[in-house]
Amino acid sequence: MATEIPWWKQPLLRQLYFMMTFLFLGSTTLGYDGSVLNGLQTMTSWQEYFSYPVGSRLGIFGAMPGFGGLAVLLFAPYIADILGRRMGTAIGCAFIIMGSLIQSFPPSSHPEAMYLAGRFFIGFGANISNGCCPLLITEIAHPQHRGKVTTIYNTLWYLGAIIAAWTTYGTLTTLTGDIQWRLPTGLQCLMPGIQLLAIFFIPESPRWLISKGRDDEALKILTKYHANGDESDESVKWEFSEIRETLHLEKEASSSTGWLELVRTPGNRKRCFLIIVTAIFSQCSGNGLVSYYLSSILKTIGITEPKKQAIINGGLTIWCWLILLNCAFLVDRVGRRVLFLFAGLGMLISFTIWTTCSAVYAKTGSTGAGSAVLAVIFLFYGTAGAAWPGLTVSYTVEILPYHIRAKGLTLCFAFTALSCVFNQYVNPIGLEVLQWKFYFVYIAVLVIECLVIYFFYVETKGPTLEEIAILFDGENSYVGTTLPMPEKKTSASTVEHVHEV
Repeated sequence: MATEIPWWKQPLLRQLYFMMTFLFLGSTTLGYDGSVLNGLQTMTSWQEYFSYPVGSRLGIFGAMPGFGGLAVLLFAPYIADILGRRMGTAIGCAFIIMGSLIQSFPPSSHPEAMYLAGRFFIGFGANISNGCCPLLITEIAHPQHRGKVTTIYNTLWYLGAIIAAWTTYGTLTTLTGDIQWRLPTGLQCLMPGIQLLAIFFIPESPRWLISKGRDDEALKILTKYHANGDESDESVKWEFSEIRETLHLEKEASSSTGWLELVRTPGNRKRCFLIIVTAIFSQCSGNGLVSYYLSSILKTIGITEPKKQAIINGGLTIWCWLILLNCAFLVDRVGRRVLFLFAGLGMLISFTIWTTCSAVYAKTGSTGAGSAVLAVIFLFYGTAGAAWPGLTVSYTVEILPYHIRAKGLTLCFAFTALSCVFNQYVNPIGLEVLQWKFYFVYIAVLVIECLVIYFFYVETKGPTLEEIAILFDGENSYVGTTLPMPEKKTSASTVEHVHEV
């Protein structure tokens, strides 16, 4: 095995990872938006202000950020590739702040239009910001920590959900009138605001700098943070050489920088297939039911009291985050594919039990069956946390070579947004019309999900970010370095490990 680099013993690497916490706020912002609507639905003041939305009206409230995300998809990767990962993050944060303010102060005469406009801009800005943050994290993290750090990024979705859930509970129990829902809505500005102030203290991606011919700046960043400022460190010289030569080879081999490059080669087509199904599974595995419409779910099992719903919502978000955070540290130990399989099978089993208990409650009104549904919801999210949403972004960015990484991540967000729009618009209608019978749709999806993971997913544990290309492109991969591998890496050659996988 290569010599382990304990990040906590490296002052400058510690500094880098501390700064990365501000990048994680991009995911936290998404989580806040995902949970705040759940909390708002428990408030009579919000329901009255928007004339008690249900069915398709409630669905469009949940789906509107997805429409905003779709509107910017064609431009988001160019922002990341042309302006840089940091500037793209800043632009996205600015749009989210604007959307949050618009959403917080809709006029009483026509509240719905302004509220939806605000949610649109939140989705618009979130897709720009989140199209840059994971790229910067992956491309600047130390190779030994890349998997864990990038996976942690998407687990912070639930930190945002926790903040939103307990903020809405707090305003529900202590405030009255419109301020009850306006305050948690306006607080959505806080995290992107902090991120906007901090982003320019974080170093730019060395890979982006090399792609722009700024090799000296890239080497200084790698030396400072990956070698604690030691300019004679052979590992950093090797890392820099591999990145630079691989980017040059990719550029020479690429027929274009357009969107068709995503499907030009068999390896890229396989990557796109995995990205698309990962994005769909991340949203359409039954998790969207609880993420946005927990209030409606709880009503189907007789839990209608707003404060009780809010407490359950807050407790569920804390449970999910703890599970996700622990699983993030397993990605390099047990592998990505194993975690995906565990999550898929666990979700299928627990969702089947969930459906059965819901049917019993619907027919008998048994309080035991209702309590069982609530317990299984926690079990469902416990197993889902092995992969979703933590691996959704990290798996996507690491299987992509640099020259299509931003576009591939945008492809992931495109299908995530499409799935969200469909999911969040259809779910309230399905729950209203079919109630528990609607769950059979997700059982079918979960069966397909398990089969796809088992037969098609590629394990990426082990190789460096550049060398993962060998797993997809084989002999046609473009991985290069002009330097010999340093001694401490020779004992466990990454390239040899790739071929073993």
